[in-house]
Amino acid sequence: MALDLANYEEKAREATMAFWGNREKARQAQIEAGRADQGERAGVTAGKNMDGFLALLIDLVEANGLGHADVHQKRAVVTLPGYFRPTKLWDVLVIHRGHLVAAIELKSQVGPSFGNNFNNRTEEAIGTAHDLWTAYREGAFGQQPRPFVGWLMMVEDAPESRRKVTDRSPHFPVFEAFQGASYLKRYDVLCQRLVQEQLYSAASVLASPRQAAATGEFGAMSELTGLKTFVSTFAGHIAAEAARG
Repeated sequence: MALDLANYEEKAREATMAFWGNREKARQAQIEAGRADQGERAGVTAGKNMDGFLALLIDLVEANGLGHADVHQKRAVVTLPGYFRPTKLWDVLVIHRGHLVAAIELKSQVGPSFGNNFNNRTEEAIGTAHDLWTAYREGAFGQQPRPFVGWLMMVEDAPESRRKVTDRSPHFPVFEAFQGASYLKRYDVLCQRLVQEQLYSAASVLASPRQAAATGEFGAMSELTGLKTFVSTFAGHIAAEAARG
């Protein structure tokens, strides 16, 4: 089955430039409004930072045979039922003939507070997936094939996210993969294990420096968690759904 990756590299560079550009616009708007003390939070609350990657996902859906599917991205229509909670908001839902084809989360993290944010993102990612798959098992989405469940994370490539981190575990040793690992490396391990444990169909972490606002530069921590693996897996799932008619 030939997959169309929708020129993803060029579109991802454009999405990366937009990511940093939108953050800076939000920060400047806060300064002009006299609320500069919010710092990095201004960029986070802008809400449009990952829209370029959302557009890439939509292009992949259309390029691989499901242009007639419903791709939901507005807050009012991206809610799915949960098992441990009533509902969960996703960033993107793909629905075809009443079947849930894909549910995807798009996240980002910019310094300086990498430590607390990493733990929060980890707990959120695990809990969200476990909730969805339990709801799926219990028939929340009807009788249908397993959907694609994706988690895509953009992390600032900076000295703080690259430096080695020491953990304190007085009673039992930390797993070797995390010992002395930077926060970017920890995201890499997290994404690999999210897929290995079948919590996500694909999970990716992209590393990008602030100056990428002008260049669109981004990198991967490993082949398994790189963008090509994510978009290839997603495109394959979309093409398989299209082949079913």
